[in-house]
Amino acid sequence: MFALQLNDPITLVALGLVGLVGAGVSLFLLVGLFGARSLVRRELAAYFLSPVAYVVLVVFLAVLGCRFYLTLDQLTASGPRGTEFPMQFLFNLLSAEGESITFSRARLPELLSGVAFWLVYLLIPPLLTMRLFAEERSSGTLEPLMTAPLRDWQVVLSKYVACFGFYLFLWLPTLAYLPVLLGLGAPTWNAVWTPYSILFIGGLLAVAVALLSGLPRLGTRFRLAGLLLFFGGAACAVAGGWLHYHSDEGHVVEMTSAIDPWPVACTYLGLILVGAMLLAIGLLVSSLVRSQLVAALVSVAVSLALLIAGVWRYSLEGGSTWAQVLYSFGVPLHISQDFGRGLIDSRHLVLYVSVALFCLFLTVRSLESRRWR
Repeated sequence: MFALQLNDPITLVALGLVGLVGAGVSLFLLVGLFGARSLVRRELAAYFLSPVAYVVLVVFLAVLGCRFYLTLDQLTASGPRGTEFPMQFLFNLLSAEGESITFSRARLPELLSGVAFWLVYLLIPPLLTMRLFAEERSSGTLEPLMTAPLRDWQVVLSKYVACFGFYLFLWLPTLAYLPVLLGLGAPTWNAVWTPYSILFIGGLLAVAVALLSGLPRLGTRFRLAGLLLFFGGAACAVAGGWLHYHSDEGHVVEMTSAIDPWPVACTYLGLILVGAMLLAIGLLVSSLVRSQLVAALVSVAVSLALLIAGVWRYSLEGGSTWAQVLYSFGVPLHISQDFGRGLIDSRHLVLYVSVALFCLFLTVRSLESRRWR
């Protein structure tokens, strides 16, 4: 888990510089993405009009609902069958850390549902990305797209944002599980006015104003200003909320929970970053081939390699070199054993972010190479 010393001047200066660089890069990408907003809308509409996307959604929620039922059974059980970290059990692959794998009849539903969930989960990114460039190549619409007044990185980023947005949409229904898993109580509102709470509330108000500004028909400049206001407000709300709930004594909103909510936030963070990595890999593969089937198969092979690394690791000694290597690439183990217990390992974050950025860079280079053929 990260431990930032906010009272250290060097840490504050470093965080400020990183924030400024990140804000500049984000502003540049947002402006470019706004110029390609019609392409983003087209790709998002293609997902919501495709029957494949809804089949993926139904199967995904059905398998995850089975895991949720088994998790509730563990939470209400007494004795050794109980679980301390429900998110770890919910996204477990085969066995919790330190347990031996026993394929008993009582554990058969747990083992089968765990493997089924990760198989379905790792199949989702290839199914979402297989058509993004392969369909454009096979139908002959990639050449007109390349002659549009858009840069190659804008095309890649637009398609990536669309598939990533639909990936996040898949997880929205799962938020209904959280009140039950955490045992949340009724929220209480307090009048707490500190610099951090004002930043937090101001960010939320900015997001609300930006969303309301998108309802009427406004000009391009107003829509761009609303987009910048939305992301700027979201950044202020996240930063202000984090500082407010970790530095101030009183809180604007207080809510009691029977279970620590931090593992839940860490788990969703890990799932979002893993999805970003797998979608970037699928997008790269789709830009290299013509057939959607070939793009899906290659992406599935990469995804299954991550699943096999997690399964194979159980057959090795925990301290051996091969076990450590397989653990570094075993995504299911990262989610269940680290993120599911509220632990954020920077090595996992570096892996997901670096692979995603590198694959997006290679996708842009793949499109640029077509201009010189």
